[in-house]
Amino acid sequence: MMDPGSDTFITVSDVMEYLFCPRFIYFMYCLMIPQHEERHYKVLKGRELHAAREKVNRNYIRKKLQCERKEIAVYLVSRRYHVKGEVDEVLFLSDGTAAPMDYKFAEYRDTIFRTHKYQSALYGLMIADCYDIAVKRGFVCYTRSNHLVKEVPLGDKDFERAISIVDNVLTIIQKGFFPAPTRYKARCIDCAYRNICV
Repeated sequence: MMDPGSDTFITVSDVMEYLFCPRFIYFMYCLMIPQHEERHYKVLKGRELHAAREKVNRNYIRKKLQCERKEIAVYLVSRRYHVKGEVDEVLFLSDGTAAPMDYKFAEYRDTIFRTHKYQSALYGLMIADCYDIAVKRGFVCYTRSNHLVKEVPLGDKDFERAISIVDNVLTIIQKGFFPAPTRYKARCIDCAYRNICV
C-alpha cells in the first residue's frame, strides 16, 4: 500500500504507460529518459480532442446520460491516492452521483479496453475524493465512431484494482525497481526504449 506521507504523485497518463509496459515508468522516472511522445501521431491527435467535445450533441448528453450539469477540462489532484490528471469532463448526474467523461481519438470495437476502464476508474477515484461524491460509472466517447458514448460500470473491484496499479507504479519510482517487460512483444517493435531495454 502507498505511503500516505509520500510526496510522490503520478499522473493518469503514467498509469496508461505502465499498462502498456511497466518498464516505461522505470526508464522515465528512474533513469530520467524521456520518450519524446510528441512524435507519435495518436498522441498528437489526442491533444486535439478538446475540439471534438464541441461536436457532441449537448442535449443528447443531458437526456441520454441524465446529466444535470458538467465541468469541462477539470484538473484533479488526490493526495489520498497520489494521483493527478485532467479529466475531459466531470458529469453530475440526476441520481446524485458523478461520472468522468473521457474522449478518445479511437473507434469503438465492441469492447471497452482495459486501459479505458482503469482510466475511468482512476478519474472516478479522484472525482470521489475531490468532490466527496459517489462515482458508480464512467463514460467514454469514441470520436472515430461518430462520437459514440459508452458507459463504463465501476464497482469496488475496479477501484481496488486501480489503486493496486498506482501502488505498483509508485513502487517502481520510489524503490528504483526494474519490472518485467510487457508480455506483448508486438509493443516492442516501435518502442522508444527498444535499444536500451534488455
